[in-house]
Amino acid sequence: MRRRDFFSTGPLAFTAAGFQMRPARTQLGTSGGDEIVIERFRPGRPHQGKVLAAVQPHADDIPLFAAGTVAKLLKEGYTGYLIRVTNDDMAGPGTVGQTVLANERDNQELARVMGFKGVFDLNYNNHRMDDVSPVELRCRFIFLIRLLQIDTIISYDPWGHYEENPDHYVTAMALESACWMAGMDKDYPEHFAAGLKPKSVSEKYYFARGPQLINRIVDISETIEEKIDAILVNKAQGPGGDSGARLRARLAEKGLRLPILGDDDRTANREYVRHFLLKDEEEIGRRHGLRYAEAFHYIGPRPSDLDDYIGKNAVPIR
Repeated sequence: MRRRDFFSTGPLAFTAAGFQMRPARTQLGTSGGDEIVIERFRPGRPHQGKVLAAVQPHADDIPLFAAGTVAKLLKEGYTGYLIRVTNDDMAGPGTVGQTVLANERDNQELARVMGFKGVFDLNYNNHRMDDVSPVELRCRFIFLIRLLQIDTIISYDPWGHYEENPDHYVTAMALESACWMAGMDKDYPEHFAAGLKPKSVSEKYYFARGPQLINRIVDISETIEEKIDAILVNKAQGPGGDSGARLRARLAEKGLRLPILGDDDRTANREYVRHFLLKDEEEIGRRHGLRYAEAFHYIGPRPSDLDDYIGKNAVPIR
């Protein structure tokens, strides 16, 4: 039985308004001929000294699509920053003002539970990013890359197909060009006058809601509890929050219970996420012999042919 059918048909007939479901990927994607790399947890903090930025248009994007990988990289030594591009004013409860405040609180709580060092809210209007100057947005990203000296970013794939939300693809395209331009020494020289230095982003983990060329599978089995934490704090618009507790209460009114939801609200909420919102992660993991995994188009540093040649052929000067 599909998850959607469980809630929308039959004697229980729970509505989507009462119990939100995670937006499913239309396709898990293919490698497009590239070799797929399985990235596993590395103990010993091998990334100590490196800086990670998780860039999300909305407060629920990183929790749903990349929180396991973010948690893994932070455990491996990265210093992390969370950048939210919109104010989420169209996605949440109550009035527009109440919605903005609820999402801001969720985003701050996400930073706390995941261990980000800092949060930057760019505060553009939700669903209106295609009305924003791409040059302005790119410049703001370049400033943050140079200010924080960002090595690695995680965000939406600028080349993902069939993306319906303009906030996603506008953010992704501006960020992609910013990662490249931030390393140059003639763009925005006022940054250098203020003490900043050029900085190129050397690694990118791109996720997508639709079809995508996937070349990296990240094993998040070690950080699945952190991903559940991230989904649960996204209460204003996310499918987690207190959905498990509300489902447990609705079932009790009908004289029913789901044993997996346990006997208290905290357990119900966590197990609701685990059993109904992590199907993609389970499926991606199953395909690659893992318990849970997240899929990305990864772009990283390429080995230099010159460096390789020097390493193999250089001899001491006599």
